[in-house]
Amino acid sequence: MQKSPWFFLSRMALSIFCAETFVMLLFLVLPKIPDLLETFLDSTLLTILITPSLYFFLYRPLNLQMSEQLLIEKELRNSENHLKQQTQNLEQITQKLQQAPQLLLAEKMSSLGQLVAGIAHEINNPVNFILANLSYLGEYFQALVAINEIYQQRYLQMDAEIQALNQQYDLEFVVNDIPNLLESMQRGARRIHKIVLALRNFSRLDEAEIKSVDIHDGIDSTLLLLQYRLNPQQDNSGIQVIKHYGELPNVECYPDQLNQVFMNILSNAIDILENHSSKDDRIIEIRTHLLHENVVVISIKDNGQGIDEEIQRQLFDPFFTTKEVGKGTGLGLSISYQIIVNTHKGSLKCISAPGKGAEFVIEIPLFIDAKI
Repeated sequence: MQKSPWFFLSRMALSIFCAETFVMLLFLVLPKIPDLLETFLDSTLLTILITPSLYFFLYRPLNLQMSEQLLIEKELRNSENHLKQQTQNLEQITQKLQQAPQLLLAEKMSSLGQLVAGIAHEINNPVNFILANLSYLGEYFQALVAINEIYQQRYLQMDAEIQALNQQYDLEFVVNDIPNLLESMQRGARRIHKIVLALRNFSRLDEAEIKSVDIHDGIDSTLLLLQYRLNPQQDNSGIQVIKHYGELPNVECYPDQLNQVFMNILSNAIDILENHSSKDDRIIEIRTHLLHENVVVISIKDNGQGIDEEIQRQLFDPFFTTKEVGKGTGLGLSISYQIIVNTHKGSLKCISAPGKGAEFVIEIPLFIDAKI
């Protein structure tokens, strides 16, 4: 395509304009070149003279200061890491020290459980023997009484010696009293049998692993073992236990550990009612029910003096106790809390106010792997 003459004319005009502009600028700058060169040389000489001073009096001190600061920061980081490591070690040592009494108590409880189970086994055999033979003894006695009655009917005139012995030992009274004696012996043997079963149920050495059990059996066994403290004493009318048991399915748990929790909470409630309550109607209420179809709720409440808020915040802390020296280790509720919360994935809380008694509420899932 051929370009227009106007294109060449415009380019020529632009070139002439640029050349004239350059020539004019050159004529304006040339007279000032010596001044600019002198200024440049002065600034260069000044820079050469000032640079060493700046290096020795400004840059070098700043560099040394920055190096020292970096070294201090490095030492601080090392000290911080060392302090963190020491803190972690101290926390581990503290945790071990806190766990040591609990482990020792657990070991003692295990040994006590073995001892209790052994004693229960040794007592259970002769008690069963006594219970079995008492029924036969009753039958044999009734047979002797029947034979004696027939003998007296056929031989109205008794020998003088026999009549003297009859009067001496009051045979009629003996015949009437022996059934009462046998009945009281059976009641006592049954009572021993129940206590033995409660001891075996409480120790549950054969159920140290996870089992599906009836929670009410554990509570009743614990109450039976504490019955001697619930009965009326010379200086009080005893403690009444009111049970409101709901319909509960079997719970998957560690039975021996749960029984220990019941023992700790009930013993504390009895201690409060014995030592700090002037009421004649001393009551412990036990309630159980099912919550959300998969959570068992156990409530143990006393009508004692109650617990103030400050003490409630420390109830589950290891070694905290309000009992006199030598009467409490401060580990009962702490261990109970660990059993319920850590082992059974449940919750344990105290609801109380001064003058309104104390209620301990236990919530555990039906299955130990589940969460509330």
